[in-house]
Amino acid sequence: MASPYLLGIDTGGTYTDAVLFREEEGVVAKAKSLTTRHDLSVGIAGAVDAVLAQARLSSSRIGLVSISTTLATNALVEGQGSRSALVMIGFAPDDLARSGLAEALGSDPVIFLQGGHDAHGNETPLDLEPLEQVAAGLSTDVTAFAVAGYFAVRNPAHEIRVRDRLRQLTHLPVTCSHQLSSKLGGPRRALTTLLNARLVSVIDRLVSACEGFLHARQIHAPLMVVRGDGALISATEARLRPIETILSGPAASLVGARYLTKLDQAVVSDIGGTTTDVAVLHEGRPKLAEEGAVVGGHQTMVEAVALRTYGLGGDSEVYVDERGLEARISLGPRRILPLSLLAVSHGQEVLGSLEKQLRATHAGRHDARFAIRTGVPEALAQGLASADRSLYDRITEHPTALNDLLTMTSQKAVLDRLVARGLVHIGGVTPSDALHVLGRQNQWNAEAAHLGLTLHARRKDGAGREVAASAEMLATRIVDGMTRQSAEAVLATCLADDGAGAIDPATSLAIDRALKRTPGIARLSISLDRPLVGLGASAAVYYPAVATMLGAQPVIPADADVANAIGAVVGQVRASATVVVTSPEEGRFILSGAGERLVLAGEAEALAKARELASDVALARALSDGAAEAVLAVTEEVDAAEVEGARKLVEARITATAAGRPRVAVG
Repeated sequence: MASPYLLGIDTGGTYTDAVLFREEEGVVAKAKSLTTRHDLSVGIAGAVDAVLAQARLSSSRIGLVSISTTLATNALVEGQGSRSALVMIGFAPDDLARSGLAEALGSDPVIFLQGGHDAHGNETPLDLEPLEQVAAGLSTDVTAFAVAGYFAVRNPAHEIRVRDRLRQLTHLPVTCSHQLSSKLGGPRRALTTLLNARLVSVIDRLVSACEGFLHARQIHAPLMVVRGDGALISATEARLRPIETILSGPAASLVGARYLTKLDQAVVSDIGGTTTDVAVLHEGRPKLAEEGAVVGGHQTMVEAVALRTYGLGGDSEVYVDERGLEARISLGPRRILPLSLLAVSHGQEVLGSLEKQLRATHAGRHDARFAIRTGVPEALAQGLASADRSLYDRITEHPTALNDLLTMTSQKAVLDRLVARGLVHIGGVTPSDALHVLGRQNQWNAEAAHLGLTLHARRKDGAGREVAASAEMLATRIVDGMTRQSAEAVLATCLADDGAGAIDPATSLAIDRALKRTPGIARLSISLDRPLVGLGASAAVYYPAVATMLGAQPVIPADADVANAIGAVVGQVRASATVVVTSPEEGRFILSGAGERLVLAGEAEALAKARELASDVALARALSDGAAEAVLAVTEEVDAAEVEGARKLVEARITATAAGRPRVAVG
């Protein structure tokens, strides 16, 4: 019997990709559509309908749908996410200073409750009164709650009680820290939980959009989402644990790169609209980050591929710093709407405004820059300060020139806050516009790109000279800058993997001489010991030059532009569970971490029970995550000491992992 068709979807910051895949044939059809952030289903429909038409395939023959996405990653890199409240049980305000929690929290509210547990799961009484006093008021100020309890991984009872009470009082989503990690380190676990709460609405919108589209097309197949470690998870579970989808897109691209190239050793760099993600393939597998994924400067506890994410992509904001004697150009890390793309939907408004600015005798402070609402639901704008609300009300679904919008210098900070909340997009000059000016990209409005670069080019540096003699010359400088910054990103990742992360390619004079091939008595050069695989729609434009700069063999697979969507359908479901055994006193062994706390009398009995519990939970999670069936593997870490000639168990960690292919609908 022939295998069913699998539908892979990758929703990125700029494009939504779709592939039809079959194990016997590989990629059957592929297509792209612009990601429509105000209504993700529109972009999904555009890509999926196109591949179905190409393959002349009935939607009833699709047996599995799997999504990879950069939406959660982009939200963290760009500092976005819904306003959420953090509930800390058993912690003190001083704990916010640890693990970057205070910086991540920002102005979001935090509630401290008496309670929590010790290392063996014994409780301090929980006081819910402070929560009762503020919960109702917060329900109109935030969109989700994060709950973190002291030693909750050893006993989650207080987190569960707070979660249940919050749901009764507010009817909002609540995330508990013990659901996301079994590791100690309360503040970092709290940080991970807070970020998860902020991402609930981001992933819920994606899953809802996908489900709505599939229902409309009568596609009755399981829906999966790629996790940050490359494994698959059911859409239902992804809604509850959206933080696990950070680095989903990059993880899927690594799985796709391995499938497309069959390389065991490679450096993989995936350039998208918002980010460039770089990782190293070793013996055919990407390494996992030992301490958890780092995204947007946040060190999380999320198990994910060991990669580096840089705010560098086709839609990166182009900064022209003309304060020095010679103007400097830098890219990113913020993503903005390319002028050429903004003009696709708002041609006359954008072109008319750019032409008006070009006719002005003096350059405007914010020439070639616009603001436009993202189109997210109005509920996500709740809790805005008065100044923020006032400016937000002046921004509409049509682009407004920043020269007209910003009447005071202080409003720039207000606008940045609205962008960080995901409420407003900035439109401006990007590398994608530069490629349109140079004729190397042509899918959007090249006239808007040319006008925007012309406006930037006429700005004056500190010596009174124009930044560039023409839009084309400025475009070349932007593309050269993208090539150089891409090479630095790849090299920084490789140096970190080699243990030489203290060397910064962006500031090292030696590396600068090597990358530029500067002549001299001492000639410095750089080379990679493995091929450089370039992925992404613009990989073929940039990565041959990047590989040359780095002395590497470039590999650009035929389907490099949809590698993420391919990785989404060739992966496996994988779930794990860890049970910790401790012995606070002789003859008493405590088991925690599998949702219940048990006390047993003998070490052998405790370890055997721990293996059983970990295995049962891992298998149950794999099935809940969407596996058809799973293979089980169990590992043990036992720490014991000799005390007065007798063996004393300090701690044992029993981890069970269940893995298997996802369930597939049979048509």
